[in-house]
Amino acid sequence: MNVLVWLKRDLRTHDHPALTLAAGLGPVLPVFVVEPSLWSLPDASARQWDFVAESLADLREAMAALGLPLIVRVGEAVEVLDRLCRQHHIARIVSHEETGNLASYARDRAVAAWARQAGIPWAEVPQSGVTRRLPNRDGWASRRDGFMSQPFLPLPALRAVSGVEPGQIPTARALKLPPDPCPHRQLGGRTRALELLDSFLTRRGEPYRTAMSSPLTAERACSRLSPHLAWGTLSLREGVQTTTIRQAERPGGRWGGALSSFQSRLAWRDHFMQKLEDQPSIELRDLHPLAVTRPRDSDPARLTAWCNGETGLPFLDACLRYLRATGWLNFRMRAMVTSVASYHLWLDWRVTGQHLARMFTDYEPGIHWPQVQMQSGTTGINIPRIYNPVKQGLDQDPTGAFTRRWLPELAPVPDAFLHEPWKWPEARRLLGHRYPEPIIDIATAARAARDAVWTARRAPGFAPTAAQIVQRHASRADARFVNDRTPRRRASSAQLTLDL
Repeated sequence: MNVLVWLKRDLRTHDHPALTLAAGLGPVLPVFVVEPSLWSLPDASARQWDFVAESLADLREAMAALGLPLIVRVGEAVEVLDRLCRQHHIARIVSHEETGNLASYARDRAVAAWARQAGIPWAEVPQSGVTRRLPNRDGWASRRDGFMSQPFLPLPALRAVSGVEPGQIPTARALKLPPDPCPHRQLGGRTRALELLDSFLTRRGEPYRTAMSSPLTAERACSRLSPHLAWGTLSLREGVQTTTIRQAERPGGRWGGALSSFQSRLAWRDHFMQKLEDQPSIELRDLHPLAVTRPRDSDPARLTAWCNGETGLPFLDACLRYLRATGWLNFRMRAMVTSVASYHLWLDWRVTGQHLARMFTDYEPGIHWPQVQMQSGTTGINIPRIYNPVKQGLDQDPTGAFTRRWLPELAPVPDAFLHEPWKWPEARRLLGHRYPEPIIDIATAARAARDAVWTARRAPGFAPTAAQIVQRHASRADARFVNDRTPRRRASSAQLTLDL
């Protein structure tokens, strides 16, 4: 029987459980559906599509070498799949499970309903450590590690469904995506993913543990695999096992620490994606409904200043401009730009989260939305971290090289005042003209945010709800997830105390 393999965030042929399953069932028709409704959403962008288009082109070449066409169609999933199944006598559909945004979740439900009505079985198989319909987190980490330790799936012997027009890979302009210049964006495709993995594990990654925090050093020292993992040009299992091999070769010293840290972050990836899988509403609603004492807003002036990197806070602005130009930002700086938006500017995390999603070439909903909530203080189970953007600039860009590169208008400011130009005696020559004055007073804004968060946490109903969130989403005393784990019991009573 002919089998349609529906490709989504799995743009590769190696270690591909869905392709492997389909190969044993009959001739295979690999299909990628470009869905206009999803690409018109506020978390989608042309920079993301350009990466996907490059990955599709690379995948098409890889499949051609196996004698398979890669079919690309533009349209809504149900309509495209229905048409292809009728035209090419498809008896079964196979795909990977996807942890996506609410729109892709609704799309999958619609496809499932159509498939049942059409009498076409649809098999969804896992491709990562995320578990669908997980009752609780008990034993989750060991199950995840078990999946990662299974051998790579070799390239299966594939037979192609013949006589199908491959179709064109559309451009961002053809999809009517707004112009999105990103001159330093990473390029897509498995070929580049393998190059990055090799260079990270053999050359670039040695200082990873200490260099990951500063945008000056993280650009090279980090793996830069995140967009490839997000779109599946490389499987997470490939990343884990290739790193494990390298760890055996370099068990100690600086390399040993770097690779151990990298493995922990690969585990964190599944840990956070599991949160969105278990509770898709994380994209829209505060995880803890009593997280703050006053609602956040979307003041247009503050929001625009933050989005454009024009807040008057130099290091923050430099990070936001760097993100716009590259599509990437190291983790600590992602945490900082989110923290300042949610605490100091008191902006709604849903709105700022959508802007960041569009800017990130590596946008992965399952990581993005739980992280945005964590850095905005709305989970109820994580320590609220209110990053001071001046301190971060002094710590992570002490020479000012990064800030000066992305804020050339600050060239006249002496080094001693670069991160706080309002303290420069001649600030009037610059602020309000070439560069904006700070839109908030950092200390006052942080104090107000801290009061709102901790007053909420002391409220009578806060702790019981937080305990329920811990039970559903936190890990079970796994050292890799030390900041996000099950609470400890007090020795003298059965009362749960949150590990804050």
